[in-house]
Amino acid sequence: MQALPAAEIDEKVFALQEAITPQIDCQQCGNCCKTLMIQVTAAEASSVAAHLQQDPHQFMDAYLEKGIGEQMIMQSMPCTFLQNRSCSIYEHRFAGCKEFPALHLPGFTSRFFTFAMHYGRCPIVFNTIEALKIECDFFIKDVPNTH
Repeated sequence: MQALPAAEIDEKVFALQEAITPQIDCQQCGNCCKTLMIQVTAAEASSVAAHLQQDPHQFMDAYLEKGIGEQMIMQSMPCTFLQNRSCSIYEHRFAGCKEFPALHLPGFTSRFFTFAMHYGRCPIVFNTIEALKIECDFFIKDVPNTH
């Protein structure tokens, strides 16, 4: 088995996720909304607060937790905005939510640890990685029987 260049793996991942994503109904899953801690910028918080017709400071106090360097994350899991497996602020959702699972972004091999963490969480990630293993002939032939 020969290692492929990172750019070639990215191309394969892009094509696979393009084929797989439409086959997955995220509303039947919602695991990302149930289990991820999403970072939120001040601009995003202000935008969602405006959408909800709330004062930005009240919104931040009610929904966000401030960490090191003023970084903010959602303070509860599952996400407060997950209602009946749907996002109640979908059109105004945070960048981290929009990008997840981020298989459309370059650098798959350099971010593989992240995808490994999401392997059991997200059917899109799971199926993309499984298909990638087949595409890249990842499997070892003639594995010895140890029994």
